Amino acid sequence: MHPALQVIYHVRGDARSIEDRARAIAVEQSVELPLSAVDDDFVRAEIVGRVEAIHELDGGRYELRIALAAETVGDDAGQLINMLFGNTSLHEDVVLYDVEFPQELIDMFGGPRHGLDGLRGRVGAGRRALTSSALKPQGLAPDKLAGLALRFAEGGIDYVKDDHGLADQAYSPFAARVEAIAAALRKLDRPTRYVPSLSGDLDRMRRQIAAARAAGLDTVMVAPMIMGLANFHRLVRDHADIAFLAHPTLAGAARIAPPLLLGKLFRLLGADAVIFPNHGGRFGYSADTCRRIARTALQAQASLRACVPVPAGGMSTDRVREMLDFYRADVMLLIGGGLLSARDRLVQETRAFVAAVHGYDYA
Repeated sequence: MHPALQVIYHVRGDARSIEDRARAIAVEQSVELPLSAVDDDFVRAEIVGRVEAIHELDGGRYELRIALAAETVGDDAGQLINMLFGNTSLHEDVVLYDVEFPQELIDMFGGPRHGLDGLRGRVGAGRRALTSSALKPQGLAPDKLAGLALRFAEGGIDYVKDDHGLADQAYSPFAARVEAIAAALRKLDRPTRYVPSLSGDLDRMRRQIAAARAAGLDTVMVAPMIMGLANFHRLVRDHADIAFLAHPTLAGAARIAPPLLLGKLFRLLGADAVIFPNHGGRFGYSADTCRRIARTALQAQASLRACVPVPAGGMSTDRVREMLDFYRADVMLLIGGGLLSARDRLVQETRAFVAAVHGYDYA
């Protein structure tokens, strides 16, 4: 077999049937028909999936390593996820746990265009953690969102992003929101970057990027699982000057291990930063899962820039030191509601958040 994807699945089963189950997954994710029906020598030798290893884990779970031909992916991010987990995702007892990519696929998809160093450079951060917050709630008009953005900037925040629920709604049209917020931030001599959230079909998102660029913006947020991985990758490839922050909405709807989906796949397809639910917040990720997401996003790898981990989801300013102890310098801390709940003291609370990040001992 030519260069292959080494795909790791976790499966519930028993010792008597696990070998047959592994072979069935290898066939399903490659040729999807009985091997007795395959009479082409090339297909049998190069395309049919191959079981590389089976390891028992615990509690009736097994880890299967299966080699799939890289040629089956082409240059399509959608086809990549189809080959990794298409039909097999319909089996409720299988989790897509990890993938080891051949270098040719890494080079083809390309990864982040800007990454950790690029996002730091845009706000003059140096080697420290980045700070960010979110504009919310839904229902606010562009001028009110612009007012919030201005107050965050007065507090010294690095990046202020749209809440992912902000789209192109009547009460806050995308174009009007971008124009209002960009104009508000230009009033201050600060490097704060506004990150609008893209939505809609691919043509609409391209128009939104054009509007953002015309307003002087260079960073946007997308939801890869909502828009589709192929569309996400296409936008990254077509807009080299734009940095992309990936939001995890809908990422929990599939049985794909979060470190693989958020830390590895989103990075491979071009996310410069990836938001994920931090442990101890509104969602149920463990500290170990969060650590693996961050490590996967940052892991040194030939030809791939580091992707910035962005732990979020109900974080508060009193957890800043704890989070920096856990993630250290290569991180962007995102506190939304925890700052917005300060209301009249938003600027002061933002300044305190920024000061805690800037004053941390990263040595």
